[in-house]
Order: sequence, then structure tokens, then C-alpha cells
Amino acid sequence: MNESIKNMLNRRSCRAYESEQIKKEELNEILLAGTYAPTGMGKQSPLIVAIQDKELVDRVERINASILGNPSIHTFYGAPTVLIVFGDKNLAFGRDDANLVIGNMLNAASSLGVDSCYIWRARESFETEEGKKLKKEWNIPDNYEGVGNVILGYSKQKGKLDAPKRKDDYIRFV
Repeated sequence: MNESIKNMLNRRSCRAYESEQIKKEELNEILLAGTYAPTGMGKQSPLIVAIQDKELVDRVERINASILGNPSIHTFYGAPTVLIVFGDKNLAFGRDDANLVIGNMLNAASSLGVDSCYIWRARESFETEEGKKLKKEWNIPDNYEGVGNVILGYSKQKGKLDAPKRKDDYIRFV
């Protein structure tokens, strides 16, 4: 089996991070992989916001957690880096393009030994007043919606988790 497929089969979501920041080179490679995700009509429509400032990570996390009704919970699990991917609402495939970017970045992170997790509620987070203010500060056009958050860091857990058994009827040949 080739290394790319092995990486995809072995990648796991991490929900407990060390405070150590990921290396700049790792972040740049992960972001680069995101920019090479396939996009509808080759439009390269998604936008990625990379955050490593702890205060800003905490602020975005509080917005995300407030969607669940409890702004003090840690929906980013202590990860020191957050990548927020936005999709163009004016394109039928804008959200799908953004999710392909997220998938590429998750797999790239794993290949570099950086742990990650896809965190939902980006859409709801950036529809809040505080989220809209951040979008404006970051020059994100109004036609863009939050699609997902990719949290990155190094796991507190040692060793890889085993994958759950795949369901029997996952694939159907017709």
C-alpha cells in the first residue's frame, strides 16, 4: 500500500493537545496542501484564515462554544493553531470546495506528524455579531460563510488510536 493511502487509513481526530505551537514549516505545508484541493471549475474559491495567537484562538473558541450554549467549554481541546475555512455562498459548490480543502489539510497534518480535528459550527459562529466583526477585520467578503475549523497541534495522548471497524455495507458495487 502506498504511503498516501496508509496516511489516510491511519489519521485520527485528536481531542487533547499539548500547548506547544506547531512549527512554521509544518503550518506552511499544511496550508499549501489545502490550496491544492480540487475545486469546482478550478475557481479556488475557498479562503483560509490561520490563527496561532492564543487570545484570538480563545476568542474564536468562545464563539464556537457559545453555539452549544456554553461559552466556557473547550471546543478546540487546547489546540494552539486553528484554521478556519470559508466557502463562497454564491457558488453551488462553495461549501463542498471548502470541505475538500479541509480534508487535504487534515491528511497533510497527519503526514507531518501534526495532530488535528475537524470542528463544526464555523457557519453559525460567523453568523453571530462577533463573528461578523471578525470577518470584517479579516477582509472576508460577505458572500463567504464559515464552513469548518481545523485545529492543529501535538497530541497529549501517546500512540495512535485504532480505527473502528468499517461497516459491512459501506461499499456497493452495481
